[in-house]
Amino acid sequence: MNTVPNTAAVPSAVPAPSEPVGCSEPARPASDASGAAAARAAMVARLEESGELRPGLVREALLALPRQVLMPQAYVRRSAPDETPPRWDLLDWSRPADRDELLQRLHSGDSVAIQHDNEPILGRTTGSRLGGAMTAMSSTMGLTAALLQLLDLRPGQRVLDVGTGAGVTAAVACFVCGHDRVVTLDIDPHVTAAARERLGELGYQPTAATGNGIAGWPDADPYDRVFVSFAVRRVPTALVEQLAPGGRALMTLGTSSPSWPGLAVIDKRPDGTVEAELRAVEFGHHSGAGFDRLFLSASFRKTITTADGWTQRTRLAPPADTARGMWLALDYLHPGFVRHFGAEDLTIGAPECGSWMRGRAAGRRRWDVTTCGPRDIWAEIQDAATRWRAVGEPAAYRLHLDTDDVQRVTSPAGALTWQLPHAPGDAR
Repeated sequence: MNTVPNTAAVPSAVPAPSEPVGCSEPARPASDASGAAAARAAMVARLEESGELRPGLVREALLALPRQVLMPQAYVRRSAPDETPPRWDLLDWSRPADRDELLQRLHSGDSVAIQHDNEPILGRTTGSRLGGAMTAMSSTMGLTAALLQLLDLRPGQRVLDVGTGAGVTAAVACFVCGHDRVVTLDIDPHVTAAARERLGELGYQPTAATGNGIAGWPDADPYDRVFVSFAVRRVPTALVEQLAPGGRALMTLGTSSPSWPGLAVIDKRPDGTVEAELRAVEFGHHSGAGFDRLFLSASFRKTITTADGWTQRTRLAPPADTARGMWLALDYLHPGFVRHFGAEDLTIGAPECGSWMRGRAAGRRRWDVTTCGPRDIWAEIQDAATRWRAVGEPAAYRLHLDTDDVQRVTSPAGALTWQLPHAPGDAR
């Protein structure tokens, strides 16, 4: 997954040879014998135990995929979360001293950072990096597995993988659908080049292209499946247009807040009409183009958890974490909030104005709610919760892709509604 802003497309595709499609198992490198196969099997077993992975082609693909070939180098952070400047070490599979730690990192199920400050990935040296940011990664395996199963990949389908990252999604699509049916697209030519080489080491030669993910890749459309591995504010019209009748597209929809993502599930019927849904989910992909992300700084988090404010005791319970449809609605109806999920109590801040709130249990059916700042966050939460309950507490909403300029979200009966916002620079 690449999180840098999209720019104009720069063609860099490799034509793929024709071959029978479906379930083409990757080549097994000699290095796969050094503990990687066992680590991979353990990772798959954990995903099955958690319910994030079921029997089927995606499972078989992940079980067969030697992750150390796609990610022979990966970063681990050595500094504390709030320490600045951050410090990372680049681990390398070819170094025996790094192999155990890299093996654990690749198969932990967590996201894996593969690029620092848009650097070339091929041919780089190992060692530490100070400051800067990670600009490409492989997403968490639970999220990837769940979405690939929802995508419903089948042999012979044409697939557009937007946001190549380490190439995991592309490799699964090659395994299931056949590599001559897959296009993987990334904004960063270094990411594209690395994925092309490493997928080739597995015996796969999908079309690997560098370009604007929002614009898709019309050279090979229509696609039966479109998978976007970075969050967008709005559904890119080009990707819907490139979807074949009977096709499906998946992407994370988000706002400036990282706290409450939504999953857009877009199906194009055989007659060409589009039916789309926005599902409230616990986890989503990181931000992509057009985002100015809000965050809670270390000093602001300390203020929220320790400072005094106005405290009221109430019988109104905070909405449950599992009421994800409410939290998703709050994110759009009252934007600008970020939740501190690491806090023991319900802790939310509004970084742009400095408002904050925390709520904690104070006995049976009693809660103490402390607020501070120009926005009454508790009142705004209760407003969103009341409106959400009034329309039947939906966990999913209808997504209306009316025009390029207007995309609306409504509750099933239409009583609760909002428009998806534009981002600065949306006109492309």
